[in-house]
Amino acid sequence: MSRVGLVFLAAGSGSRLGAGIPKALVTINGTTLLERSLGVVAELDVHEVVITAPESHLDEVRIGALNAGVSALVVVGGDTRTASVRNAMAAMPDVDVVLIHDVARAWMPSDVFQRVIDTVIANKDGVVPELPVVDTMVVVGDGFVEDSTDRDRLARVQTPQGFPAHRYRELLADVRGDFTDDASLWRKGGGTVRVVAGDERGLKITTPADKNVADGGIRVGLGTDTHAFTDTKPLWLGCVEWQGEAGLDGHSDGDAVAHAICDALLQGAGLGDIGTQFGTEDPRYDGARGEVFIRGAIESLAEMGLSPRSVSVQIVGNKPKIGPRRVELERILSEIVGAPVSVSATTTDGLGFTGEGRGITAVAIAHVAGH
Repeated sequence: MSRVGLVFLAAGSGSRLGAGIPKALVTINGTTLLERSLGVVAELDVHEVVITAPESHLDEVRIGALNAGVSALVVVGGDTRTASVRNAMAAMPDVDVVLIHDVARAWMPSDVFQRVIDTVIANKDGVVPELPVVDTMVVVGDGFVEDSTDRDRLARVQTPQGFPAHRYRELLADVRGDFTDDASLWRKGGGTVRVVAGDERGLKITTPADKNVADGGIRVGLGTDTHAFTDTKPLWLGCVEWQGEAGLDGHSDGDAVAHAICDALLQGAGLGDIGTQFGTEDPRYDGARGEVFIRGAIESLAEMGLSPRSVSVQIVGNKPKIGPRRVELERILSEIVGAPVSVSATTTDGLGFTGEGRGITAVAIAHVAGH
């Protein structure tokens, strides 16, 4: 069985964050970034943990590890990221796999760590989590756009980054220079780097704006969903069954209201959308009720220290008639969301997809904030 070691890089000064203390000791929603990062250790089969820290704050970091219930060796970090990694690896006992993680990505869930571990063990390569690039990317020089790039070939790299530990030790000794991430050093030494799915929750706290996002000041998310009618399924709308009405087509139960609410919650937390969190290729969600997706979104918010404050949803379509059941919908959805949910309905005066009676659209706005 492979022995796994984790390195948590917590030696950064946090100068861009402007908190006046090392970034790892900054508190967000009552918990330091260090303690929140270390929360994954209990969910993994880990043999050794090493934490790098500023020499001036070694005791505070040791206390943070104890508060998180983690037995860890705390060592002095270096002037650069690569120097800190060298110090950590010099103190790391003999392990087979090492993962290196920035405590600034304090909400990275344990399943990403496990994907990295499993892929390193299976392939003996370096492994990084990645996310797709959603913005248009260009090459800029002297204040002008010089060229555009194909964003389909680009990715955002996160941590933890994992490697076969023995080879990584050798590269740290052999390869000179400083690197912005550990995979760059691995590739410089001739190693192959594989990618696994990252997670939007792995937001890196670097600037005051990032902290404000994580602090959970009121944020707004917008979600929409549209499904066509079908005669082959019952109608589920707003987590309520509508007897005698044509159902909505879709991979799950087609509940456009529940799906729009789920999207709005996820977007408000910066967690992508229902497709990235609950993919249609996953057989577990084939025919799943809308409540499953809403509760899943709320669990993801909770992992970031966030919760819904209110949700508003508007149903666009000719049928069913929402008015007679509006109060019931609001009560049931409010119980599921754990916050007030208001429901309204409208038509498009016979125009378009919904106006022609071919389906339903739902539009939801969610307000989320820190606990």
